[in-house]
Amino acid sequence: MSATKEKTEKKKLKMAVYWASACGGCCVSVLDVHEKLFDVVAAADLVFWPIALDTKYKDVEDMPDGSIDLTLFNGAIRNSENELMAVLLRQKSKILVAYGSCSHLGGIPGLGNMSSREGIFKRVYEDTESTENPDKIHPQPVYEIPQGRLELPMFYNDVQPLSKVVCVDYYIPGCPPQTERLLEVFNAIATGATLPAKESVIGAYEKSQCDECKRKKTDNKTIKKFYRPWEIEDDGETCFLEQGVICMGPATRGGCGVRCIEGNAPCRGCYGPPADAPDPGAKMMSAIATMIDANEPEEIEKIIEQLEDPVGTFYRFSLPASILRRKLL
Repeated sequence: MSATKEKTEKKKLKMAVYWASACGGCCVSVLDVHEKLFDVVAAADLVFWPIALDTKYKDVEDMPDGSIDLTLFNGAIRNSENELMAVLLRQKSKILVAYGSCSHLGGIPGLGNMSSREGIFKRVYEDTESTENPDKIHPQPVYEIPQGRLELPMFYNDVQPLSKVVCVDYYIPGCPPQTERLLEVFNAIATGATLPAKESVIGAYEKSQCDECKRKKTDNKTIKKFYRPWEIEDDGETCFLEQGVICMGPATRGGCGVRCIEGNAPCRGCYGPPADAPDPGAKMMSAIATMIDANEPEEIEKIIEQLEDPVGTFYRFSLPASILRRKLL
């Protein structure tokens, strides 16, 4: 290769993907780029992705600081291994992205904050219907056996989003993020395009899901009764809230293509709150309060009591990053 060609040929990015406490859907969403994967591979070399490459943690430790151009970190911080890798990948990465709801806001694992470490262990290792553990043995972080010392990551009492442990450059929301949004962000980084200010949510819109939703809405929303989705026959056209079904659309960023709503299911809130509403649960409860069609306190309370699992409804993806953060025990 000539020196001139070497100069003009663009250097490939070094990219990492890590899976902390999450279900794995975010890693699948990276693969969901399908044939566009060839474009990604042409622009970037994957240097660390535990589910796809046999790269050890020691290999990452040996990399120069700042040598990874882009890391997509998915999953919440649930244990000491998650935190260790968050700190290490922050040190090695130029751009660290909290990728997906769990990394962004705490996600589904964050609902563990409704209990304690001891409560979770007691349920899992003592009380489940299929458990036989008469000695009530729980996992220990260190266990000595004749052959040596066995170690497990420390299970933390609280689930935290990535930003509570290290500085995050950008957030790509979603459970999982939509592939189109990932490609947009990746292409912007690969081509050197101007990115938003650090700590911005990217790959999503500023406006709410309601601005994208095509369902029919009126200005006079009133609710006499709340329903769970299976309790009514959705007409496929009317706003879910106007049918009495909780839809998190008013308190959730757009950008997903309203896929749940297009599939006749209410929005669950996985894209996180719009910029003007940092706490989605508080915004949604405020919105619902203005819709309840009742005047007497007793009637209002009776309607509110119809809401099943308020935390799981309003903070399904965001409890650790909310103003509540966890249940007081």
